[in-house]
This record gives sequence, structure tokens and C-alpha cells, in this order.
Amino acid sequence: MKVGMNSMKEWTIFETIHSMDKVTNNLVIQWNKMFNEDLGVSHILVLAHLKVHGKSRPSDIAKILGLTPPTLTHLAEKLVKKDLAVRLTDESDRRIIYLGITDKGEEMVGRANQEGIALRKKMFEQLTDEEREQLLRIYEKLSKPE
Repeated sequence: MKVGMNSMKEWTIFETIHSMDKVTNNLVIQWNKMFNEDLGVSHILVLAHLKVHGKSRPSDIAKILGLTPPTLTHLAEKLVKKDLAVRLTDESDRRIIYLGITDKGEEMVGRANQEGIALRKKMFEQLTDEEREQLLRIYEKLSKPE
């Protein structure tokens, strides 16, 4: 028996977006409770970028992470204040400023990753192996450029 859209609850993109937002918000709330360091996910993303790519210009970090330059400036201020990152000047052009990660910042990324692994296990253990594989395939399919 073929089921048409008329016999099913009307699906809207807004319901999907809302459901995805609820899952994401729940993840962020749970992570913030677990990782009690007065740092948000965006701070950790900046530190992780610096750990992988080394010193970087803030404007480049903002572009890569999809943040506005003022947002990156705000994040960088807190990271520098907490001694997780440092500002560095270019030796050949003192006007160019880079952001670099400190040893303390690298340790923080490591701890955040461990907490993230624990949260992922906690959240996804309610799904079967098949459901996890399905979810991964769906997200991979939706994240491919058109």
C-alpha cells in the first residue's frame, strides 16, 4: 500500500530544523555541565584549530570556523586572558597579529576532547548500532555540497 503525503502528518523543513536545533542545544547544555571551565564550544574550536594548524591570523580562523571577526576577537580575548592562547606579531610586519596556542591551551583541548567522547557515548548509547550507522550516513549525505 502506497502512503501519500496527504495521509501522513505534513512535514515541514521548519520541524526538521527545530528538531536538529533541539538536539544541538541539548548537546551544548550537557557539554557545558560536564566541562565546567567557563569556556564555550567556540572557544574549544578556536583552540583545536590552533593546535592542528599552529599560529594563525584571527581573520583566517574566523573564516574557517564560520565566525564573524568581532566574535573571534571576543573569543580570543578570553583565551588570552585565561593563558590558553597568546598574541604574536609577525617579525617582518609588526602590523600582522597571529593567535597561538599555549601548553595550557593544548591541555585544555585534550580535556575537552575526552569530555566530548564521554558525552557522545552517553548520548548515542540509546541508539542501536544500526541507528547510529543510519544517522552517520544521513549526516554525511546532507553535508555533501550540492
